[in-house]
Amino acid sequence: MTLETKLAERKEELSEKWADLILQTYPKETQKIWGRQKDRFQNPVGAAIVEATRELLELIIQWQDADKIAAELDRLIRIRSVQDFTPSQAISFVFLLKKLFRDEFFSTMKADGALEDLLRFEAKIDNLAMMSFDIYSKGREQIFRLRVDEVKRAQSSLLRKAGLVADVTVEPSTD
Repeated sequence: MTLETKLAERKEELSEKWADLILQTYPKETQKIWGRQKDRFQNPVGAAIVEATRELLELIIQWQDADKIAAELDRLIRIRSVQDFTPSQAISFVFLLKKLFRDEFFSTMKADGALEDLLRFEAKIDNLAMMSFDIYSKGREQIFRLRVDEVKRAQSSLLRKAGLVADVTVEPSTD
């Protein structure tokens, strides 16, 4: 049985464990609230993390559509990039998946002489980490661009209100 088959058979359990590992990266109080509340309306962030890990794990197992994988990664990264995480902490959830797989499969695969399969699959997770870094960087760049644009608009508005900006629109000539 291939590793992908084993993962597919246990994807619900594994995605829940992965979501739990991700939630453990948050402060204790947040973990309690998000771990206890399963309702998506009372706990939208926790529900989004659980849903995204489920979808992402399915896509990682199949490893066929990079755009879909990137879209699911983006969901998790957007949640984490607006919180008080450093860039490495924000994308650390990818490496938590590697940890989970090692915890779940290393011993049995070593005993079966199938560690190459695990290492091969871990290379996919490493690629996922690189994709995550690119997505995170683009998202942060977009956030900074929005902030700069907002400052420019506010400054322009203040200068107009203070009468320090002259309107230089040209009126049509009557000649």
